[in-house]
Amino acid sequence: MILYLAVAVGTVMLACMIDNHPVRQPYKITRQQMCNRICLLSIFLILFALSACRQNVGNDYAKYVEFMHLVNSNAYVPTEPGFNLLVKIIYGISGFENHLLVFAVYAFVTIFLFLLAIYEQSDEFPITYFLFMMLGYYFQTFSTVRYYLVLAIAFYAMKFVIRKQWGKFVVLVVLGCFFHKSLLVVLPLYFLASLTWKKWQLVLIGLFCTTFLFLQDFYLKVVVFLYPTYEDTEYLEGGTSYINILRCMAVLVLSLLYYKKHIKGNRRFQFYFYLNLGALVLYVFCSFLPIISRIGYYLTISHILFIPALISRTENPKLKKLLQVGMCLAAVFYFAIFMSRAYNDGLLILPYKSFFFHDMVNILSDMN
Repeated sequence: MILYLAVAVGTVMLACMIDNHPVRQPYKITRQQMCNRICLLSIFLILFALSACRQNVGNDYAKYVEFMHLVNSNAYVPTEPGFNLLVKIIYGISGFENHLLVFAVYAFVTIFLFLLAIYEQSDEFPITYFLFMMLGYYFQTFSTVRYYLVLAIAFYAMKFVIRKQWGKFVVLVVLGCFFHKSLLVVLPLYFLASLTWKKWQLVLIGLFCTTFLFLQDFYLKVVVFLYPTYEDTEYLEGGTSYINILRCMAVLVLSLLYYKKHIKGNRRFQFYFYLNLGALVLYVFCSFLPIISRIGYYLTISHILFIPALISRTENPKLKKLLQVGMCLAAVFYFAIFMSRAYNDGLLILPYKSFFFHDMVNILSDMN
């Protein structure tokens, strides 16, 4: 716990020295640009080292090691071709089942994409990075590594949606789906969120959403058709997060205060607005769907860009200060709840263990 707090506080302090919109001078690197590079590199190395050096930390760490062993043995695994190919390449180069290097590669790419996306797309890097850490996105990369890799890809790809660079967006998503096919859901979801909707259209969408309340069996059959491995498993139990519902509602209330002046007619802000609205609809109406939170995260990851952008446009200094303090307190409270569950089976990021001091536990194949 102390290690995680030190990493969170230390990297946030480094982030506070970064200005991702520095004044540029031709043929010259300014002091701020040099500071940005040093701080970004320091943040990356700290986050990467903590992730790459872990051993059996994360809810499904041992399960992934088992999958890697099965891939190397040419046995069937439910993982995607990109994951399987990466494992075969790394194990082949290493000459042994080097699962640590596989996790390190995932950590490198995932953290790099998150930091690059924050630097390029955030209005205020320090605040967005603060939310990135406090909302638990970094620490959750210790579990479900394939999913958080593609979440980072989706987050980075948002800029292509906003710029209407659909070719780049589709190519990036298709490449990412070879590591986790759930990424394909962002193709329709991000496209729909990029449109400008009229009120009557939103009413029709609201009426359509009520079908999720009466046709749950039908939608579950569709999910099983798309994900056959979910059939007769605990993944079909569904479930939702009341904290995420409250978070989406809070963002919705905040955004409505700025809608006429800053969101309406602004393609980027409208995109973030509809992503949040879509996430709220999913959490409320589709809680019966398996792992609805994973689909929701593709939408709510935009919060770390949207909230700072809205608050920065507050003209009243007192209100702006109040919103900033409220945001920070809410984020710290969220982080405290998240860390209080760090020992739970659904997360298991505590206690932290490193391969320097701990050996890997036996996987299922070792026991047979």
